[in-house]
Amino acid sequence: MDARTAAQRKPTIRDIASAAGVSRGTVSRVINGGHWVSPEARAAVEEAIRRTGYTTNHHARSLATGRSNSLAFLLTEPQHLLFEDPTFALLLRGAAAALAQRSMTLVLLVAGTPAERATIEHYVSAGHVDGVMLISSHESDPLLETLIGAGIPTVSCGIPLGHDVQTPVVSVDEVASARTMTRYLRELGHRRIAMIAGPHDTPGGRFRLVGFKEEMGDDYMPELVAEGDYSMASGAEAMERLLDGGGDIDAVFAASDLMAAGAIQALRRAGLRVPDDVSVAGFDDSGLAATNEPSLTTMRQPWDRISEEMVALLLDVIAGAPGETILLPTELVVRASTRPAQRS
Repeated sequence: MDARTAAQRKPTIRDIASAAGVSRGTVSRVINGGHWVSPEARAAVEEAIRRTGYTTNHHARSLATGRSNSLAFLLTEPQHLLFEDPTFALLLRGAAAALAQRSMTLVLLVAGTPAERATIEHYVSAGHVDGVMLISSHESDPLLETLIGAGIPTVSCGIPLGHDVQTPVVSVDEVASARTMTRYLRELGHRRIAMIAGPHDTPGGRFRLVGFKEEMGDDYMPELVAEGDYSMASGAEAMERLLDGGGDIDAVFAASDLMAAGAIQALRRAGLRVPDDVSVAGFDDSGLAATNEPSLTTMRQPWDRISEEMVALLLDVIAGAPGETILLPTELVVRASTRPAQRS
């Protein structure tokens, strides 16, 4: 091969490995976003890619490996929640960005009905995606067992309830986060603190309530707990039930910002001021919290990091690595919807 032909030939993984002084396996792991590469080797490979102008032939790689070079973002909720709940949009955006950096495709799947679940089971089992990011899970939903039983690499956002299968998980520490918020409200001097919990068959609904109960201790009153479905309307309805139950309420901790915003609407209709009469706190910091009136005190979830960790963990599982559980911290963000208790 003459020099001109060699210069015109597209560089290969073998060329990158030679230029970087590493094995072809190391180059492959770097290209596919794997974690098991030293910083020095990764830097050498990335520099070799830059110098040679190497680009991945995804079609050829897909034919050679039997992989689709795409991951599924699977939401097991009714379709309207994808647009109403900003937390899903944040996770979707983060996952798409993480995959774009790896030249991979994100496939959005919504399985809110039995018919949709059956269609998606067939779709993913046919090999159209290499793995699944399960964004929401319910205790009674058999979809997770179906995915694992079919041998489809799956990572769950939040600890799945009621499932015997071992699943890699990326989650915030729900219990510790709820305890932090409850402790903050108590330190403001509030004593009769109500909670609007999420659905009990979801990890956020169950574990945030556990944290609330643990932090309230002997002051916990079950009559001051109502359940919603994370929507704004359900937050308002839950708040109305709590007010109808009688008794004064100093503060409300809602398990999502949307439910907290709904609770504020119900309190206003009842002639109560936030935070002058009742402090209200949420969970998520999904964007709504900062723009709500008043702005919401809330627990901030690290949305970009959750998405990035899910993508990285799923790619490791696809590559044959053992699964693990990654717990991420949250941050208390204090805004205008809470204030110290007013004692007469």
